[in-house]
Amino acid sequence: MTTDERDLGRSLKLLWGGRTRPGRGRPPALSLERIVAAAIEVADELALTEGFEALSMRAIAQRLGVGTMSLYRYVPGKSELLDLMLDHVMDVPDETGGPDRGWREILSAAARQHWRLCLDHPWYPFVDQSRPLLGPRSMLGLDRLLALLRPSGIDDRTLLMMISVQNDHVESVARRYVNERRVERRTGVTTEEFWAAQAPTLEKAMNSGDYPVMADLADDTFDFSYEQLFEFGLARLHDGFAAHVDL
Repeated sequence: MTTDERDLGRSLKLLWGGRTRPGRGRPPALSLERIVAAAIEVADELALTEGFEALSMRAIAQRLGVGTMSLYRYVPGKSELLDLMLDHVMDVPDETGGPDRGWREILSAAARQHWRLCLDHPWYPFVDQSRPLLGPRSMLGLDRLLALLRPSGIDDRTLLMMISVQNDHVESVARRYVNERRVERRTGVTTEEFWAAQAPTLEKAMNSGDYPVMADLADDTFDFSYEQLFEFGLARLHDGFAAHVDL
């Protein structure tokens, strides 16, 4: 068995209810649940300062006030802990709503829920999930979303591709937004201050005649927020879905 296969097995065991038993001796003050909660807190903070890559078992242990090695009595390593964190923060779609809800309304609600997840836990959109492990909450979330969408009559394969493309849009815009927030915290310079500092140089460039189209842009051309960018992209994405599924 390769190292990757061992890690996969450990992660799946933990996600689906397996627990590492503490060694004998004094009853431990820790629990796997406390470790996961602390890891999420630390990751939330680091994502807006040093970046998600700075998350370490040592930083988590410091938050809990314990030695780093004590964490390994409950979880084999950072990789397996990250799998637990991802599943823990996963939102499960609300099953409420009338049976006449269309796929567009259902997907829009799911996208906005995903958007809030990415902003509440700004490390989330930076995790490589090219080979995601589906834990109980992740599986339940996908199961419920598909259950809501299937009455639309769209085939399962197309539904899953629609969900995947939508998730890519949400996380892409969220990454840009989080990066901007992190730069502001790191430098102490707001986005408005950053562009204001460039204004004299940009104005000179626009007046040079070398950039006629840029110089002729409407005053509000760049006046939109990341939330507006997210909503605009989501609507256009769904327009494209509609053109396809209504053929």
